[in-house]
Amino acid sequence: MGGTTAPPAAPGTGLHAVPAPGRALGAALRYAWPALAGYLAVRAVGLVTLAWWAHVRGVPVVRLLATRSDAAWYLGIARHGYDGGQGQSDLAFFPLYPALTAAVARVAGWGSHPQLVVAWTAGLLAAWGLFAVGAAVGGRWAGVALAVLWGVEPHAVVESMAYTEGLFTALAAWCLLALLRRRWLAAGLLCLLAGLARPTALALVPVVMLDAALALRRPGTAVDPAAVVDPGARAAPSGRWRPAACLVLAPLGAAGYLAWVAQRTGRPDGWQHVQRAGWHSTWDWGADAARQAGRILTSTSQPLPYYVVTAVVVVAVLLALLGLADRQPWQLSGFAVLVLALTVGSSGYYHAKARFLLVAFPLLLPVARSLARAPAVKAVATLALLTATSAYVGGHLLLVWPWSP
Repeated sequence: MGGTTAPPAAPGTGLHAVPAPGRALGAALRYAWPALAGYLAVRAVGLVTLAWWAHVRGVPVVRLLATRSDAAWYLGIARHGYDGGQGQSDLAFFPLYPALTAAVARVAGWGSHPQLVVAWTAGLLAAWGLFAVGAAVGGRWAGVALAVLWGVEPHAVVESMAYTEGLFTALAAWCLLALLRRRWLAAGLLCLLAGLARPTALALVPVVMLDAALALRRPGTAVDPAAVVDPGARAAPSGRWRPAACLVLAPLGAAGYLAWVAQRTGRPDGWQHVQRAGWHSTWDWGADAARQAGRILTSTSQPLPYYVVTAVVVVAVLLALLGLADRQPWQLSGFAVLVLALTVGSSGYYHAKARFLLVAFPLLLPVARSLARAPAVKAVATLALLTATSAYVGGHLLLVWPWSP
């Protein structure tokens, strides 16, 4: 921040060279530490605020983080597997997060709150991934700003809860970075895992598949990934089989789970049926969201979360347009726009749409790049204000608002 010069772009990519964790973990951590420290600091402010507020109200803060709303569903799946019941069926929830929770529980026991171990680890990996994407696109301090901005979004408290937003964001960030690096196998595998984490993978899978398909149509034009991650590395021959494998791998996670739910429910649209019948959510091209926003914007007596969600959605649309004008890599813009479309275009759960948009981190890139160019005092003051706002909204969502954040 304050005009720090970014590292030079990697040859032929327009991306800045960033140390890769897989190649030199120590160097990668040394490069990323301001982002990880900044993210941990702002989330600590949010958690301390929540803990104090919960103490005043006599509510155990761990219970809020570990078992509130959707967290209870994931914990039930981790403990007992899917029951596939009628009404609000647990089949609506994708399996990767509860599977990881159960795996941690087998090692550390259920008393260790394994669901929070997974969530907090995923949040840190997500912040690292956001830093890496931001640093590759806009330089080191843009990456730092992107990671910290993600930690101070209005609904960022969810990143510290037993929810899947952190896990999916981590997988999506590293997957998109792998795409930008032309690391096709890593991108395909990460996309496969993301497809087992959240239905939001329906915004990631098309981007990965399209990029791989374009690479197949233009063989020999892809930059060797070693040259992007480590310009001094020995070049490795590239071939068509890597993007072809990515094209096959990318949809397997989401498609596999949807096929399993279809078999379990006995109908080809099984997951969509569960969403409609139990959770009253379906695709309506944004009609319900428009009605809700209109009602809230013409009222002065709605609960605070409704105004926050409406503001977040409006700002997200503006940031999406700004990102397109900013000419950031199309893979990032495409993913963000698709997440926004899925969020706004689905009916029901208007109060949760700001949470759903947490994973659309590329929307924050124009702001992150502006903060990176701003004087340090202005950047820190802006982030401090956002941190305080996020801490208050997070406490309100868990201690005043009675529904899922």
